[in-house]
Amino acid sequence: MDLTNLTISQIHRGLLRKEFSAVELVQAFLQRIEREEKKIRAFITLSEESAITQAKKIDEMIFQGRELPLLGGVPAVIKDNILVEGLRCTAGSLILENYIAPYDAFVIKKLKSQGVIILGKANMDEFAIGSSGEYSAFGITRNPHDLERVPGGSSSGSAAAVSAQMACFALGSDTGGSIRLPASFCGVVGMKPTYGSVSRFGLIAMASSLDQIGPLTKTVEDNEIVFEAIKGKDPLDSTSVVPPLSLPKFQISDLKIGLPKEYFIEGINPEVRELINLTIKKFEELGAKIEEISLPHTKYALPTYYIIMTAEVSSNLARYDGIKYGFSIERGEKKNTFSLLDVYLQTREKGLGEEVRRRIMLGTYVLSAGYYEAYYLQAQKVRTLIRDDFRKAFEKVDIILTPVSPTPAFKIGEKIKDPLTMYLSDIFTVSLNLAGLPGISIPCGKIGKLPVGFQLIGKPFQEKMILEAGKIFERAYYEL
Repeated sequence: MDLTNLTISQIHRGLLRKEFSAVELVQAFLQRIEREEKKIRAFITLSEESAITQAKKIDEMIFQGRELPLLGGVPAVIKDNILVEGLRCTAGSLILENYIAPYDAFVIKKLKSQGVIILGKANMDEFAIGSSGEYSAFGITRNPHDLERVPGGSSSGSAAAVSAQMACFALGSDTGGSIRLPASFCGVVGMKPTYGSVSRFGLIAMASSLDQIGPLTKTVEDNEIVFEAIKGKDPLDSTSVVPPLSLPKFQISDLKIGLPKEYFIEGINPEVRELINLTIKKFEELGAKIEEISLPHTKYALPTYYIIMTAEVSSNLARYDGIKYGFSIERGEKKNTFSLLDVYLQTREKGLGEEVRRRIMLGTYVLSAGYYEAYYLQAQKVRTLIRDDFRKAFEKVDIILTPVSPTPAFKIGEKIKDPLTMYLSDIFTVSLNLAGLPGISIPCGKIGKLPVGFQLIGKPFQEKMILEAGKIFERAYYEL
């Protein structure tokens, strides 16, 4: 039995039946990491001793006959912008290279209470800024399906680790597609929950009105299990909410699926389009009703996102100045050599990567006197229009189906010199973050050896509906 290939439910049953121990399970994943990590680079920090110690506690719990939670003993990896007490938390940046998390994020407390075993921290684009996994200060993460191609970003290590079976599941963060895009490129399931359904306490902020923590898993069922474990109101996050009551069960024949005409445009890879069309056909065969809808302000989503996001990046990353914590140019140098301004400038120049500095400068520009109303204020107005588009669409349909990306995973280095082309990778994902809606990427086939995912979008706090629809598709797709 290949223990690294098991789902969460299969691991739970295996541990209860004593088919294997939690220590054996962790050792299987660590051996897998040892074989695969050098070529994929999915991890920034590996916590082998801690993982074995956690596994021994789970085995002791089983031996004593105590109740084992569904996630008890399940090995996971955590994106390196989510704080795990005692572990290094770099956010993929040199400026936080030696920062040790002093406390657990809310989602980590929830996972630890379930007995999840944390194998380590996943590689990522610096401060979650990037769509490819090429912007980490700790090396490029590679796509397990083709080592010459990107895994997608910014949750690159999280998706790659699950895809390469180096972890059973992972947590990532999604600001404009950073869970869904790598999930699509790596052939795993990734969900961005509704803004506010999962606490952001303990997540290193990139763009606070857009960021959301979510799970990356092997199956839709696993995704639902992890989401149920991490969601909930947190008094330390004023934007988190009490989740509404679960939806009643529904039949697939009752489901109305909307296809926004603005998402099925020229420029989509023909083979991606074909796989999405086959997915739509599969839902029709299952009994769902398909209806074309319009989201007229979609064409403004990308520029709106890049104005709002860069403005918030500029504000959030101002704290990395070489004074409070993290890397400082002053260390190891004669203190009287530098003025305070020199410390600020040189710390940020050497500690922050090129793409991070680019977005800080863009954000500072759109917030500056004379440009605030022309750019930032206008973008916020358009954001409201985009939100209204979705609200009107959901008066006609239950969920919306779209591509995740216009292309499969592209080659490493192919777009890194052209930021605008790179930004277009997010064209189908950023609208959800602007509107605060839940969205999930689910595999629907391959182009050669490259996976492709489709996206289901739900109404606010109706993750249950897109998860149920996803499970129905998954069962039909794999003929389970």
